[in-house]
Amino acid sequence: MEGTVPKPNFFIVGGPKCGTTALHTNLKNHPEIFMSRIKEPQFFASDIFCDQRTVRTLPDYLNCFVAARHEKRIGEASTAYLGSRNAAQEIKAFNPNAQIVIALRNPVEVMYAEHSERVFCNVEHIRNFKAALDSSEERTWRTGPFKNQRVIRLSYQDAARFSQQVGRYFDVFGRENVHVIIYDDFKLNPSRVYRQLLDFLQVSSGSEIDYAVINANRRARSMAVQGFLRHPPRHARRLSQFIPRGSRSALVGCLHRLNVVYEPRPPMDQELRKRLQKEYEPEVEELSRLLDRDLSAWCRC
Repeated sequence: MEGTVPKPNFFIVGGPKCGTTALHTNLKNHPEIFMSRIKEPQFFASDIFCDQRTVRTLPDYLNCFVAARHEKRIGEASTAYLGSRNAAQEIKAFNPNAQIVIALRNPVEVMYAEHSERVFCNVEHIRNFKAALDSSEERTWRTGPFKNQRVIRLSYQDAARFSQQVGRYFDVFGRENVHVIIYDDFKLNPSRVYRQLLDFLQVSSGSEIDYAVINANRRARSMAVQGFLRHPPRHARRLSQFIPRGSRSALVGCLHRLNVVYEPRPPMDQELRKRLQKEYEPEVEELSRLLDRDLSAWCRC
């Protein structure tokens, strides 16, 4: 199967909450690009998500690209690859000629957004950001209807240490094969950033970009309903067998939509923001040096 199915030749590796969903959405509409039918397969992030990866076997991974035909570029987007210690080397072994796309954002904003996302997904029970940030508690959450499983999640702090992560990809793939996008630039001028990305991928720049906000901040109206929908109890699964699949999917989708509120995150506590900016100042300085770009504004805004 590996010899007949095309392999991806570029990877959007993160970071989390840095605009990778928008990149994936726009690239999949480009006529010369095929994107994995599953966003976030996380196949090469076994050291982070273990058995919780969306795709865990090579045949299943290659099946994500089986519908590709004659597209010049074939890609996927998995945000855990940036923080993974193994993914860069594993991707290189899988396809030595692969190119890498990295999206980065102010690390303080990344941590705050990631906490909100984990709360929404019911994998973070500490609702207060500062308390969650300072907690050394190992989180355990349900990964199926019958059991709990410990999963190696990067701490909020480690997930935002971008200089080490970017440096790892520079070392493995060579700087010329890694394209870095700064989230601030994408917000300010998405067309220009998108054209630069298409130039890096060596495809035509004729496609239009969707400027709509993608993957906006979400809050569950009820975490009990959220948990029920993600892991329905045994009796609910039995009853659902008597409902036609299409109707069942429509009902679950409707309940999801009713339970989700899209709204801006509340402003971060200013004292906490100042503390984190101070803590991450050396990290931002190192990233600035690595990218040859002054990012010191991240420590002042």
